[in-house]
Amino acid sequence: MIMISKIKWLLLGGLVLSFLSLLVHMFLANTSVELVQYSVMTRFIEDLNIEAAGKQAVRSRRLWGKVKPLEVLQPYANPRSKYPVPVPVEQSTGFIYAKIFGEFEKIRSSICDLVAISRLLNATLVIPEIQESTSSKGISSEFKSFSYLYNEEQFITSLKNDIIIVKNLPPNLKEARKRKEIPTFKPKKLASPDYYVKELLPELKKSKVIGLVITDGGCLQPVLSSKWVEYQRLRCRVAFHALHFRPEILELAHLMVKRLRASGQPYLAYHPGLVRDSLAHQGCAELFQDVHTELIQYRRAQLIKQKIIRDELSVDSHIRKFNGSCPLMPEEVGLLFRAMGYPPTTRIYLAGSETFGGQRVMIPLRAMFTNLVDRTNLCNRYELNKVFGKESPLPSNSFNPTSTKTSKQLKKEWDQAGPRPRPLPPPPDRPFYQHEKEGWHGWVAEKDSEPDPSPIELRDKAHRLLWDALDYVVSVEADAFFPGFHNDGSGLPDFSSLVMGHRLYELASARTYRPDRKFLAKLFNSTQDHLYYPKRSWILAARKHLNDSLGEEGLKRQLTQSKPRSFLSHPIPECTCTISKTGDKNACPKWIEASLAESKLQESTENEQPDYTDEPDEQQTDEEDESKRNDSPSLEEDVEMDPDD
Repeated sequence: MIMISKIKWLLLGGLVLSFLSLLVHMFLANTSVELVQYSVMTRFIEDLNIEAAGKQAVRSRRLWGKVKPLEVLQPYANPRSKYPVPVPVEQSTGFIYAKIFGEFEKIRSSICDLVAISRLLNATLVIPEIQESTSSKGISSEFKSFSYLYNEEQFITSLKNDIIIVKNLPPNLKEARKRKEIPTFKPKKLASPDYYVKELLPELKKSKVIGLVITDGGCLQPVLSSKWVEYQRLRCRVAFHALHFRPEILELAHLMVKRLRASGQPYLAYHPGLVRDSLAHQGCAELFQDVHTELIQYRRAQLIKQKIIRDELSVDSHIRKFNGSCPLMPEEVGLLFRAMGYPPTTRIYLAGSETFGGQRVMIPLRAMFTNLVDRTNLCNRYELNKVFGKESPLPSNSFNPTSTKTSKQLKKEWDQAGPRPRPLPPPPDRPFYQHEKEGWHGWVAEKDSEPDPSPIELRDKAHRLLWDALDYVVSVEADAFFPGFHNDGSGLPDFSSLVMGHRLYELASARTYRPDRKFLAKLFNSTQDHLYYPKRSWILAARKHLNDSLGEEGLKRQLTQSKPRSFLSHPIPECTCTISKTGDKNACPKWIEASLAESKLQESTENEQPDYTDEPDEQQTDEEDESKRNDSPSLEEDVEMDPDD
């Protein structure tokens, strides 16, 4: 009996251990799925060719070094003439509240214009409402519309010497707004300061409050006359000092930068600029295939109907591209990077919340550069959810198929049918499954009009603001930046131009490429038959153009093409000063020169490596490459456009 009881206890213990083991295995399986699906990329493929280390150091000096001719430009947006402090709320002409529509770049530009207008009219500004991030879009209840993206307290404190900003209207005016008794205006993007002084100021004095609806990415002229120069500097103070993202966004963005710069390596930020509205505006539909062409054409027809575009619906996209009106495609950008000498292991960050065409258009660039990453590679789900906040669940965006008849209904119809023999009923239609209807392009195959966005799509639009904010910080702090489609010709601010303007203001000598798409289109057309086997002269021509775009030639092009559409894309000379020994009119104050000299001294003591140079090292390196090409093969030869890479 004792032996039998021991065997029973052993069997029971074995069953308990087996059950516990099964639970542990199930838990580990679920956890591993989470880790695989939302893992963070913290290691990159590095060049392990030790023999090329010396040559790599020489190349890095010309690929990542500062642009020396632009080191004299320093940020200086402080007032330089008589600039009175704002009057208290009781003495102001009234309140201005605004609703801002549009994407990230339009919102940022509109807020800067709004602050300048409030200063112009001596008005008190109410924190503007960002319509893409209101509570109706399904975002977290922790944030209001403005605080979903920006730091309200920083915004109010930084501009206290410029205008008075309040979070809400007084109770009596708030009730009047609910009753729709407040006059509301929709100013044009190119409205002049005189328009606001003559048209809006009398209404503001009369009613003590006015509302503005801003939709075109701004409500003030980008280029103003010299008498309004202080308002241009105010725009710079808003964009580069007051508009700070909320702490959760900055924390994650700086963590992404830290991961990109792991083991002391630099990185390049690339924004393709493949946005549906921009492509439709320029007529670049034929550069894509299948459903993407139809989507671009549909959007172009909408813009023509709204009289935003005054052009034909069907245009030759290849002619537009040859004229520089269409973006550089990712494979072309990859060839330019290789022509510049960037090795295949270069760390490239892919910026932008929307890449029209999806990951398919990025396949050629990813094949050339294995370390091409975006926010999904650098952040896990937990980190992104921390930025989103606590969001309530929304109904799934599933396709509801047509209601099918039950078996009883079918039998009843069969019994009530006419005399036999009867033909068999037709076979049922093929059912549509959920995965066939999900996505923003599922309606193209069935409808001629685009459906209204679902609750999940509205929330995704709000999430894109946060993604753009993360990409903006990573792009501004990058060691080099390359735009795929800036100055898109739509007359609206674009993401790349804002990043380029911020980098120009904060650190003008940072490597920011400003390519001329028209020149590059002709260059690519000249070698179209042997695109992946370019001649040495083609490589040198592309390299020379991109190197020239870093300096004065690129700035002159930016001045004539970008600044008339968006002041923040080229905030010089209004918001900068020059370090000059001659003492010219735009010379920097002594304290800026002293702080700059101190920072240079500190850098020289911490890092004893020589300063980066451009052309001399480049020519010397080219000669070394040419002479040693057949002697010591290495991974660096891959820089010369090896098609088998």
